[in-house]
Amino acid sequence: MKIIKNACLYTMAGDIFKNGAIAFDDKIKYIGDTVPDISDNDEVIDAMGKVVMPGLIDAHCHVGMFEDSLGFEGDDGNEDSDPVMPQLRAIDGINPFDRAFFDAVKAGVTTVVTGPGSANPVGGQFAAVKTYGVCVDDMVIKAPAAMKMALGENPKAVFNEKNQAPVTRMGTAALIRELFSKASEYKKQLDMYNSDKDNNQKPDFDIKYDAMLPVLNREIPVKFHAHRADDICTAIRIGKEFGVDVTIEHCTDGDRVADVLVREGVPVNLGPTFGDRSKPELKNQSYKTYKNLSDKGLSVAIVTDHPEITVDNLPFCAVMAVKNGMDEDSALLGITKNAAKNCGIFDRVGSLEVGKDADIVIFDSLPTRFDSECIMTFINGKCVYEKDMR
Repeated sequence: MKIIKNACLYTMAGDIFKNGAIAFDDKIKYIGDTVPDISDNDEVIDAMGKVVMPGLIDAHCHVGMFEDSLGFEGDDGNEDSDPVMPQLRAIDGINPFDRAFFDAVKAGVTTVVTGPGSANPVGGQFAAVKTYGVCVDDMVIKAPAAMKMALGENPKAVFNEKNQAPVTRMGTAALIRELFSKASEYKKQLDMYNSDKDNNQKPDFDIKYDAMLPVLNREIPVKFHAHRADDICTAIRIGKEFGVDVTIEHCTDGDRVADVLVREGVPVNLGPTFGDRSKPELKNQSYKTYKNLSDKGLSVAIVTDHPEITVDNLPFCAVMAVKNGMDEDSALLGITKNAAKNCGIFDRVGSLEVGKDADIVIFDSLPTRFDSECIMTFINGKCVYEKDMR
C-alpha cells in the first residue's frame, strides 16, 4: 500500500485536509487528517505540504483520435462517409501510443472522455479512458460513455461539399430525429420480444439502432456539439422530444440562453476558448462565459477539445477561467467532480473518496494557479509520472 502524508488534500467531495494523509493501492483505502498505521511493506511519500487532488478530467476531447505529429494516417475521428453513424466506437479508433496521452499524464490529467469529431450529425460513441496504458481495453472506465451528435455549421459544411444532406440546420435535425424515431421503434419491438418471446417476433438486428439503445435507456447521454444559441436550444428540444439525457458541448453562446440551460438543468462542457474566433459560430467566444454559467449553478466542466487546445493545457484553461472571474472552487470542480458527473463516471473518478480509483496527483500549488506544476501522477495507484527535481 502507498501512503501520502503531510498533504494539503483537496478531496473535491467537500473536505479539505490542510495536513492530511491518503492511503491506497489500486483503490483509495483511507483519507483523513491523521496518518494511518504504517507497515514495513508500505511505501510512504512525504508531500511536504503540497497539494494533493484527484486526477484531472477532460470531459470532451479527441485524444488518441487525431494523433499528434501525424496527418491523415492518424486522423481517425471523423468517418464522414455517411452522415448518421451511431455504431462507430471510439475504442476502435483510440491509439494509446499517441504522445498526447503522456502529455496528459505530465499535466496531472488522468482521465479523458474522447471520441468522434463533429463532421457528422451523428458521429458515434465516446469513451472515458485513463491516460496510461498500452491497450485501450485496459484503460476504459466507461464505453460507451456518450453518443456524439453535432449541430450547426460543421455537418453543414462537410456534407455540402459532398452534395448530399444535410446542408441546412433543418436537415441536420431531421436526420437526427429520423434516427431517434426508427431506433425507438426498434427498441419497442425488442422490448416486446424480450417480455414475451413466444408471442412476439424479434426484430432484425440493425447495428445503428442497436447502438442507440443505451441512449434511449438513459444509460448514457447525447453529447451535442452546439456553439450557437439556436443550436443549443435545438439540442435541448430534441432531447425532450425523445426523453433522453443531453449535455451541451462547447456552448459558446451559453450566456445568451443561460436561463434556458438553468430551467432545463442541462450540464455544460465548456470550451475550447483559448484561441482565435476561427469561424462564425465562435464570434461570442469569451472566458466570461465560465463565470456567468457557473454563477447560475449549472454543472460546468472545463474542456480542451484536444487537439484544438492540447490536453496538457487543461489546467491552463482553468487558470484563464479564474483570471476572468470564475470562482476558483468552481474551476477546480470543472476539471474534477463536475467533469466526472457530466460524463457519468463519478462513481469511479473525480474526487478522493474511499473505494474510488486511486487516480491521484500531487501539485506544488493548486492547478488553477498559473505557476502550478505537477509533481507526481498516480493512475490506479501506480506512479506513472514523477517530475525530475534535479
